[in-house]
Amino acid sequence: MAKSNTPAKSSILDAHVMSAEAALHDRFGLTYGQLQKVIADAVKGTGGKNGFCDVFLQAGSALGVSLDQGVIKSTSASHTSGAGVRVVVGDKTGYSHTDHVTVGNLRRCAMIARAISEHAVDSGNVPLSPVSSVPHDLYAVTDSPVGIELKERIALLRKMDQLARAYDARITNVTVGLFVEDYTVIIATSRGDIMADKRPLVRLNVSCLAEEGTRRETGSSGGGGRFGFEVLSDETYWREHVQIAAKQAVDLLGATAAPAGEMDVVLGGGWPGVLIHEAVGHGLEGDFNRKGTSAFSTLMGQSVASKLVTVIDDGTIADRRGSLNIDDEGTPTGRTVLIENGRLTGYLQDKQNASLMQSKLTGNGRRQDYRYAPMPRMTNTYMAEGESSPEEIIASVKYGIYATTFGGGQVDITNGDFTFSATGAFLIEDGKITRMVKGATLIGNGPKALHNVTMVGNDVSLDKGVGTCGKDGQGVPVGVGMPTIRINNITVGGSKS
Repeated sequence: MAKSNTPAKSSILDAHVMSAEAALHDRFGLTYGQLQKVIADAVKGTGGKNGFCDVFLQAGSALGVSLDQGVIKSTSASHTSGAGVRVVVGDKTGYSHTDHVTVGNLRRCAMIARAISEHAVDSGNVPLSPVSSVPHDLYAVTDSPVGIELKERIALLRKMDQLARAYDARITNVTVGLFVEDYTVIIATSRGDIMADKRPLVRLNVSCLAEEGTRRETGSSGGGGRFGFEVLSDETYWREHVQIAAKQAVDLLGATAAPAGEMDVVLGGGWPGVLIHEAVGHGLEGDFNRKGTSAFSTLMGQSVASKLVTVIDDGTIADRRGSLNIDDEGTPTGRTVLIENGRLTGYLQDKQNASLMQSKLTGNGRRQDYRYAPMPRMTNTYMAEGESSPEEIIASVKYGIYATTFGGGQVDITNGDFTFSATGAFLIEDGKITRMVKGATLIGNGPKALHNVTMVGNDVSLDKGVGTCGKDGQGVPVGVGMPTIRINNITVGGSKS
């Protein structure tokens, strides 16, 4: 038998450990041995209970620049260096953080976290096993996006401003923003794991104001992901966003008021997947279901949607905004099927909730930064494709709304009720898109709406890379997506033109 040149899994993991230890020394001047002593002190006071400790360290920079009214309105730069220590016993979490990373400060954090958790009742659950799978390599970045000169970033914004104004004489103002960051995170745990991840992220936003007479309308677009500045500087990339924003603003000048009432709605592919994220995704996060506060808490294995509906959370898609090589607990991210052919099959889990629920660990432990303890969060959440073409779906609707982009929205996870405003919407009459409408608001219930999905398109796509999800005061980058779908009997709220 020929000898394989593929490295053994253990040797790959050893290389990651070596890389993490090197990052720990380079970024913070600490050794892994010093962290191990901090962790040992943290779990020593848990009274022999089934305690768990991790240390999360973060260092890096974020830069921003924005242009408005043809001039640079603001620039920003922030530099982060800090760490948090977490001690978990059963369902109790102690957490403390420091903005100045030294061994002494980490020990103080460990003492505080231990004191918070030491009176917890032992859950009796078996500790989760150490990380054993290989971390991903999802970010194809050669040069850090924060290494790009300010003048280069400003030059890009000016090009976008000029192109937008040239689109139509009715474009009277353009606002463009560029935000880049690059952080290194290191996670060490009481199970003997140490992992590191270098996380680049870029985001580009453009907004256009169009005016005609007394009417003023705004269009917007944007994109980004875990890649370098070279992607943004490619004209074919940013030109698309400028044209989308300018066209939307100009088209809205001629839009009429959206009709109101219960009707069939077609959602376009990509960004409308935010409805899945809000109306369904949050309700499938482990902590809400463990506590019994989600509408899905008692429905595992049951039908929660049309058989045409499959919903997936996938943190392993290369370069995507919501993707991570490892989550914020050091677990490699995964692809989790949450709903399969209408049946509830999974929840999104971090270590604590997976342990308490005796459930599969999915790699969804996330936090905004080192100042926060992790919790179950989505990564890239989308509905899988079906068999119908977008043209067939639109042609099937006698009278309804075709929504392509959404603005703000809200959902009550306890019952799934949602409200979303459609910033890009069109009227469908006799199977044809006839005119643009404005002020359309979709009102409904997530589980009920999923049961009313009657057609699913073959054109699944993810959003352009602008999503940020908020939960309990924390914001994290996420992705959303879906194919074109038809949902029957959605309540649409209209407005005056």
